[in-house]
Amino acid sequence: MIHQTENPYLLFAHEPYYPDQDWREVNTTIVPAVALLHPGVRQPDGRRIHALLLQGRRPGEVVPLATLTHELDGGASWPLVGDWEQVIGDLLHLVRQSTGEALSLRLPEVDRALLCSGPNTEVRVCHPLLQHTVAFGPAHRARALARVQKQVLRLPLHPQWPLPEPGHTGR
Repeated sequence: MIHQTENPYLLFAHEPYYPDQDWREVNTTIVPAVALLHPGVRQPDGRRIHALLLQGRRPGEVVPLATLTHELDGGASWPLVGDWEQVIGDLLHLVRQSTGEALSLRLPEVDRALLCSGPNTEVRVCHPLLQHTVAFGPAHRARALARVQKQVLRLPLHPQWPLPEPGHTGR
């Protein structure tokens, strides 16, 4: 649970899991930008992604990982920034170990697909019985992101991420 409105948040989807033997699936996580600076996150990659996440963002804005990928030439420039897969794996590990506060969600399939895609992507869903295809595009993605944004702003979320010691270079 996070509430650090001076900085944005990073949203990333992942393989579903069921926390604490709960029946509710978690397939998406939101962390405050400061989480990328945690000593348990691969560095300097986390710091570089943190800097990218802060560029041109509004306070409290939720930024999907897919948006960063889109901004990095569709992912072609990720190697210049860092190993996003390792960083996300580290963040998810910290969240699951309760080392830092996060908002864990179970997004509906279409919303998750849209937020895992670039801002201009269209996701098509085929209704198997009707054999009818429905397209969901940028406007639907914006609404899905707005719904997530409301959840972040509505909850009393407080960052609990320990910051690295001065001079700490991470792992």
